[in-house]
Amino acid sequence: MTQTDVALIETDRPREDDTDTTQLRIIPLGGLGGIGKNMMLLESGENLLIVDAGLMFPDSDMHGVDVVIPESEYLLDRLDWIRGIVLTHGHEDHIGALPYLIDQGLDAPVYATALTKGLLQGKLSEHGLLAQTELHTVTESDVIDLEPFNVEFFHTCHSFPDSVGVCVSTPAGRVILTSDYKFDDTPVDGKLTEVDKLERWGDEGVLLLLGDSTNIEAEGSTPSETKVEETLDGIFSQVDGRVILATFASNVSRVQQIITISRKHGRRVGMIGRSMINNVKIAISLGYLDIRQDELLTAKEMEELPSHQVTIIATGSQGEPTSAMVRMSIGDQRQISLRKGDTVVLSATPIPGNEELFNRTIDNLYRRGARVFYHELSDDVHVSGHGGKEDYRRMLELVRPRYFIPVHGAYRHLVLHGELAEEVGIEPENVFVVEDGQVVEFGHFVDETDEIEARLGEHVSANHVFVDGLGVGDIGSVVLRDRRHLGSDGFLVCIVALDEFDGSILYGPEIISRGFVYIRDNEGLIMRAEEIVRNEVKGKATPSVLSRRVRNALASFCSNEMGRRPMILPVVIQV
Repeated sequence: MTQTDVALIETDRPREDDTDTTQLRIIPLGGLGGIGKNMMLLESGENLLIVDAGLMFPDSDMHGVDVVIPESEYLLDRLDWIRGIVLTHGHEDHIGALPYLIDQGLDAPVYATALTKGLLQGKLSEHGLLAQTELHTVTESDVIDLEPFNVEFFHTCHSFPDSVGVCVSTPAGRVILTSDYKFDDTPVDGKLTEVDKLERWGDEGVLLLLGDSTNIEAEGSTPSETKVEETLDGIFSQVDGRVILATFASNVSRVQQIITISRKHGRRVGMIGRSMINNVKIAISLGYLDIRQDELLTAKEMEELPSHQVTIIATGSQGEPTSAMVRMSIGDQRQISLRKGDTVVLSATPIPGNEELFNRTIDNLYRRGARVFYHELSDDVHVSGHGGKEDYRRMLELVRPRYFIPVHGAYRHLVLHGELAEEVGIEPENVFVVEDGQVVEFGHFVDETDEIEARLGEHVSANHVFVDGLGVGDIGSVVLRDRRHLGSDGFLVCIVALDEFDGSILYGPEIISRGFVYIRDNEGLIMRAEEIVRNEVKGKATPSVLSRRVRNALASFCSNEMGRRPMILPVVIQV
């Protein structure tokens, strides 16, 4: 059901004549209509199951925001309904919001595979929340009973070695959530996506599939991870200097590939970047990396060993401003300095919207004299952990669901995935293309049939919650609008003190400018602005009235004189 207008009309219809026996509600709080912040709720009666709780990184217009997390109001109003939190894998867009939500009051047992659990424990420790969180380790072979939900798992190939999809038996029927996946015949860890389980569930009957849509625009299937290994091996073969590679800190499989290739070429490996170092320590302790902690290079060894013996793995594959790679590119990394002869490999493709930071980092690396390999010069320095269109087609054909909801993607991705579902035979009215907050209900809604049916429910609040420093949710659209205003036009502060009896000026007006004009070079302009303020504060009036006059007069002056609209902050005091 892709016609949004029709969907909204249906949602608003009164239902007094329904024999409403809703057995399941699907409630997306994140990941539908945007990249990241993945969070899905399954609700049956007064029971809730949460699958994933991820964050997203801010868009370029979210000035000063560190990360964005899902809104938790719906959950916090129903804490005693929550039966459990199931995590599919340890990427930030699937687990990163959980510490913030737990700090807000979310309290339920958490189920995760070993590496995902290990990474989450590190995050919870940093937030001081580990002791109060109930954590359970699961494998793809486990079945957990969270009445009325029965949860099974299936291993998936992804850029995280411990990834699983989830199959949930609910009162309405079987629901499969793929999470992130691809069908890779030669994965790094040798573990294939569990097709046999998917086929069996498809044969037994699947009510609903919620399928990852991230890579729907990519024709064909996603290449195997072995392509990356072959490409990296070729790069190592042709260089004599240090090789410095940037990848996601949670891409443990890629880290293992780099370790294996480095050994082959007589190199030792070191890590730079706090999250990379922490994740590698956890992965080593849990047996996910074939290297001992004492084999890793120290920062001193990375600088002093012969260059042909050194490989460095760093954070910063997306050009994140505070990451190790970006700091190296601008000469601001205290431990490692780039030098001529270094080869840098950015083993990632930029997340949509992040291209500017990514490209700026490449330019700065070249300025440092490094030789740089990235996706546009060498396609196979990175392959996606998400399947392409043919992978998604195969999933639909294996599972053969009655209903389908595309998830994890921008709106166009959801629409295109919905069209693919129709191509493979799912009835168009059984495809629901929805965004965050739109509830989809399953149950017996008509007397004449015993068959489970689906319909659109109400909207629940699923807004962005901004995290800025220690503040969670205290930044809203008004503050972001002000920050954009400040970033584009700067501000003026005008201070003037008046005698409360006769209105005469006792101090000022003093005008302070930041981001509007440089005062020393524009003294004439500032003097004219001060004269305008003197004229506006003549006569008896309240400070609020005088402040409004000053603001309006200065706004007109700045627009007429400079064609700019700075934020104006008048401070009028009567003493």
